[in-house]
Amino acid sequence: MQGGSNRLLTPDEVANWLRVSEITVKNKYRMWGLRPQKVGRLLRFRERDIVAYLDDHYG
Repeated sequence: MQGGSNRLLTPDEVANWLRVSEITVKNKYRMWGLRPQKVGRLLRFRERDIVAYLDDHYG
């Protein structure tokens, strides 16, 4: 089973978790293979997708 939850995180929350800037998250999420969930015009990321990315690349 994949770790993490379906909780939606803002780019700022992802940036704080990864210890990078919010701009880095917004500029690099495609390169990292993260699929955002759009809430209106706002980007959100599923916690489980961030956990999977970290496991795959740094696990």
